[in-house]
Amino acid sequence: MLLEWQILLPLALALLIASLLIGLPIFIGFLLLNILGVVVLIGPSGFGMLANSIYSSSSSISLAAIPLFVLMGELLFRSGSVDVLFDALGKLFGKLRGRLYYFVVALSAVFGALSGSAIAVTAMLGKTALKTMIQRGYDQRMSASMILAGAALAPIIPPSTMAVVIGSVADVSISKLLLAGVVPGLVVAGGFAIYVAISVRLNPSLAPIDEVVENVSFREKAIALAQCLPFAIVIFSIMGFILLGVATATEAAATGVLASLVVAACYRKLRWEMFIESLKSAASVTAVLMVIVVSSTFYTQLLAFSGATSGLVNAITSLPINGLTFTVGVLLITFFMCMFIDQVAYMLMVIPILQPIMKSFGLDPVYFWCLFLIFISIGSNSPPFGYNLFTLYSVGENLTMRTIFSAGWTSVAIIVAATTMLMIFPQLITFLPSLI
Repeated sequence: MLLEWQILLPLALALLIASLLIGLPIFIGFLLLNILGVVVLIGPSGFGMLANSIYSSSSSISLAAIPLFVLMGELLFRSGSVDVLFDALGKLFGKLRGRLYYFVVALSAVFGALSGSAIAVTAMLGKTALKTMIQRGYDQRMSASMILAGAALAPIIPPSTMAVVIGSVADVSISKLLLAGVVPGLVVAGGFAIYVAISVRLNPSLAPIDEVVENVSFREKAIALAQCLPFAIVIFSIMGFILLGVATATEAAATGVLASLVVAACYRKLRWEMFIESLKSAASVTAVLMVIVVSSTFYTQLLAFSGATSGLVNAITSLPINGLTFTVGVLLITFFMCMFIDQVAYMLMVIPILQPIMKSFGLDPVYFWCLFLIFISIGSNSPPFGYNLFTLYSVGENLTMRTIFSAGWTSVAIIVAATTMLMIFPQLITFLPSLI
């Protein structure tokens, strides 16, 4: 006799969270839960269903975008092409007051687009930019705020592997989901810039007057701008082709890899050894992500088979709430849960549950999952358990947890304010996707 879904669903979630808390890798936790689910719900004959699910989900052409986006980032990082861009941006910012605050946000946007990892962005900028900022007299708390705030852009700005995973699991157009992150990413980054501008104006001590800045001539700025142009090839080869309807997300990911090779060649950074190392690293990351996605797909099927999905949908839709209330509730829970557990684990755990409920309320899937993606990113900045905070503490010199916690709340407040505007004006999210 099958267990009632009211018992089965909390039990499954509890077992999954427990496996994560004891330190098991995400994919092993999902795989063990799937095997247990087959034994309890279906029996030995269910292992054929498991094998068929693994094959069909792993052979989905949409998932090919994941290794291609990862490879693109690896090529640009390992070729040193990003270093050229950093130097060029430094010259373009010139003597702008508080320039390093803006510079960190710009670097975060670049790192986030290439790596898609908030932890990687936090660690890299915490090791490099933070030390320079403090040495030049910048405020510790605000410097940490901008690093954390910028790190939160990583999952939002396309090309985002997180968006590809959500699109694959939630059965949403990956192309539209990628495009949906463009304007929100710019809005959030703009919120950071506005905060810096107002803060520096109200409290000039936050940014030193005698900051060491080289005199950059107009000619040097023009050269710096020209050095940034090759990266426009990468942007157009992905977002441009999708927007023009020339390529799907997977095809655009392939053109992005080709464009990254062209950029590396333009900067004379293309080497055979670098290419091989990029392939190895991309294969390693992709293998883990693919196992996670495949396990999550069968997890979704088990939920449907057990009746948990339909039971939960009926229970929630019978409540006196509307789509907006449901969305806000999901965002608050996401914000809270991502303080404690890995973003990918949380996504794959709740998307199969939320997807049918979201549909029952008639919500725009691109709009809903874009907001979901933003709130996944800020949970890792939230005291007291956000893991970006502890990443920054481990790499930042002379930073107290009190300073980091304060910086974390500042970054969260800015992103929540930007997200509120996105909810008031949903066209900011849906406009670009509506063009394809």
